Amino acid sequence: MAHKPCIVIIGAGYGGIVTALRLQKELMDNEAEVILVNKHDYHYITTHLHMPAAGTDDVQNARVNITSLIDTQKIRFLKAQVTKIVPEKKRVELEDGHLAYDYAVVALGGEPETFGIPGLKEHAFFIRSINSVQLIREHIEYQFARYKQEPHRHDYVTFVVGGAGFTGIEFLGELADRIPKLCASFGVDAQHVRVINVEASGSALPGFDPGLVEYGMDVLRRKGVTFRFGVPVKQCNADHIVLANDEVIPCSTVIWTGGVRGNRLVEDMGFDSIRARVKVDEFLRVPAYPEMTVIGDSSIVFSEDGKPLPPTAQLAIAQADALAVNLVAQLRGQPLRTFQYKSKGTVASLGKGEAIGIVAKYKVKGSVAAVLKKVIDLRYLYIIGGIPLVLRKGNFS
Repeated sequence: MAHKPCIVIIGAGYGGIVTALRLQKELMDNEAEVILVNKHDYHYITTHLHMPAAGTDDVQNARVNITSLIDTQKIRFLKAQVTKIVPEKKRVELEDGHLAYDYAVVALGGEPETFGIPGLKEHAFFIRSINSVQLIREHIEYQFARYKQEPHRHDYVTFVVGGAGFTGIEFLGELADRIPKLCASFGVDAQHVRVINVEASGSALPGFDPGLVEYGMDVLRRKGVTFRFGVPVKQCNADHIVLANDEVIPCSTVIWTGGVRGNRLVEDMGFDSIRARVKVDEFLRVPAYPEMTVIGDSSIVFSEDGKPLPPTAQLAIAQADALAVNLVAQLRGQPLRTFQYKSKGTVASLGKGEAIGIVAKYKVKGSVAAVLKKVIDLRYLYIIGGIPLVLRKGNFS
């Protein structure tokens, strides 16, 4: 009996799940064995996590059972914790065993980048998983309850968001929308609540259109957000942070969104990388190991002008589509296609009914941008689960 090639997909985030679904569609029966490995039995929609973290949406809307998305007759799902990847042996080590592969797709998500800031890992919260956002929501509500009992402790209702990239800005919009409801629920005077954004660079959304950024900042300021630009965080403690200019901000809640690095498992393999993100070739392969590809947050691909592309969900999905086509081509002895990325645009939510973005080179803002944001979110649900998933998980309000 001829050997059936084995493709192991490690991680079921945007890149991993889309790769699996595309292979499921393109491969013929018995052409290859495809194994999808993930530590959870669900796929979560990372770009939605800022909403349940703030408490403006149910966390269940951000998670989807993996077996409800894939055809288990074509894709074998394995719930397991990967402990090590050994490219020299074409092997993936698990907590309770191992997998051999002919082709490996490393689609592990990223990890928070703390830049070595003392106390950040110990005292800050991170919007990174289903469990972490549930903890953030519960913690915020608990702070209001504590403040009601100790009204002299204004640090309880001072919320600092570190970083003003897309995740930080979108979370700020949702949190600012939630604050009035929390104040009413706990009987807290809204004038005592502070929401502060701290960003090391000189502006929110660095590199984005300045006019749209200014519009977004005005929206968030009207909602009560205060900004500290151009001053990095120097230290994080349980009840205060210290900025680089030695300003001390008393606070009992720091939500850190200030950066993403690749996965430690990728870093441990010793590949040429920057902040645990591997430099892949034009086919998304690791140069020294052409049977291994890396996509998503743990990979680096460059734009036409030589700059690293930001690790977004849109990029991971595009990589997954291209990768699946090339995997099928390799199995059939056909030529490979180089990966070429063309952004469809970017939209950042500013809370209910407000957003900013650039779509097809057009600038959009306000309610129009907010509608486009929902369309983008619904489109992803359709890609991975069709109309049934759109109707189950889509936000139409």
